[in-house]
Amino acid sequence: MYEELKQQVYDANLALQQHGLVVFTWGNVSGLDRNRGVMAIKPSGVSYDDLTPEDIVLVDLQGHIVAGDLRPSSDTPTHLELYRSFPGLGGICHTHSLYATMWAQAQRPIPCFGTTHADHFYGPVPVTDALTCGEIDGPYEENTGKLIVRRFAGLDPLQMPAVLVANHGPFTWGRGPDQAVENAVVLEQVAQMAYGTLAINHGQNAILQALLDRHYLRKHGPGAYYGQKKTME
Repeated sequence: MYEELKQQVYDANLALQQHGLVVFTWGNVSGLDRNRGVMAIKPSGVSYDDLTPEDIVLVDLQGHIVAGDLRPSSDTPTHLELYRSFPGLGGICHTHSLYATMWAQAQRPIPCFGTTHADHFYGPVPVTDALTCGEIDGPYEENTGKLIVRRFAGLDPLQMPAVLVANHGPFTWGRGPDQAVENAVVLEQVAQMAYGTLAINHGQNAILQALLDRHYLRKHGPGAYYGQKKTME
């Protein structure tokens, strides 16, 4: 019944390795079937070289295992909290990719310095507050999700499909697992570009709002004109 979802999540997880976003098992991708209320996610600690579609674990939105012989990713409660809070999400990705993680560890948002960033993220990529000792000692992964949700008060998660968790690393998302991974790839690229920009010019200003608007909105929203129109067959 869920073979297509498991295959999508399996393919998306392998794509992390193909794009060089993970070391060892440092990452995971999930996908959600909202109609059935079931999430598919990578099992905890399983090497990408050993992973198979059959290994993908299914859980419901309360975190109960629906199918699978392995334990789901330890980040499962974070994914579930985001799915419950952001209705438009169908895929979530978490990595410890090098440059995005450096920004997260520095607890700094990634400024939007140019049009490459603006094409994908509508403004600076936000960073969360640090977790408190009580949040760390409690349901840590669930609290990480709640931390992200609090940071997105007043933000549209589909216009800003990425976040840096302070002292931890990036999470990205999209309407499906493949889009979540694509956003992770782009995030790592713009994180590296921003790092290099500040190395060249420490006082560089952010992009003009007019240029940010133009580049983001030409690819997203009702007035988008980038690419080809989709036609019905």
